[in-house]
Amino acid sequence: MKRIVFLTGAGMSAESGISTFRDSGGLWEKYDVMEVASIDGWRKNPDLMTKFYNERRAQLDKAMPNEGHKLISQLEKSFKVTVITQNVDNLHERALSSDVIHLHGELTKVCNESKSEVYDIGTKAVAIGERAVDGSRVRPFIVWFGEAVPLIEKAANIVSNADIVVIIGTSMQVYPAAGLIHYAKKDAEIFLIDPNDVSTPPFVSVNVIKEKASVGMRILSEKLSSYNISIASP
Repeated sequence: MKRIVFLTGAGMSAESGISTFRDSGGLWEKYDVMEVASIDGWRKNPDLMTKFYNERRAQLDKAMPNEGHKLISQLEKSFKVTVITQNVDNLHERALSSDVIHLHGELTKVCNESKSEVYDIGTKAVAIGERAVDGSRVRPFIVWFGEAVPLIEKAANIVSNADIVVIIGTSMQVYPAAGLIHYAKKDAEIFLIDPNDVSTPPFVSVNVIKEKASVGMRILSEKLSSYNISIASP
């Protein structure tokens, strides 16, 4: 059974109504990213960040997996599929993908300051100043700018063993996640699904599908059907 790894970013969930930072009208136009997505921002103004992530959970509560998410999960019938996502939403899981790695944390979880205690809260709001069992302040279970990405080595190992690597909805600008493409095998097929122009390493052969996630996944599913594998519709 061939192994497929999906590397997904904000564009994967945009069709589900999840606000992105980079797009026109996105969160960067409303917030300074370093104030709401960095460890220094947390130290400077934890109340603002608590409010910001409460808003993100409220938004997620109303969102549903889109066709792209569902088509990825359907591929598990014929491939060994791993999703490595920069997204902190749970839409891949809700679309029934069974193997999902969240490089940048999970919005539906919170933790203590040391991240040694993790609590699943779903889409509930966190009270301003709420404390964990150890007395430290409850914070989002998110990997912010200025923090290490603990799952990056695991992700790199998975990519290095993939037969097919599919990149969806990511600008390939945020490291270390953007560097995962360098771990793909020389004979691995690489696909990029994104309606925007995305820079890729010149020495890597990439099959570009210049479409949004759902349309791109339909096209990719048709391509994969040429492997004489039946791909079910969501």
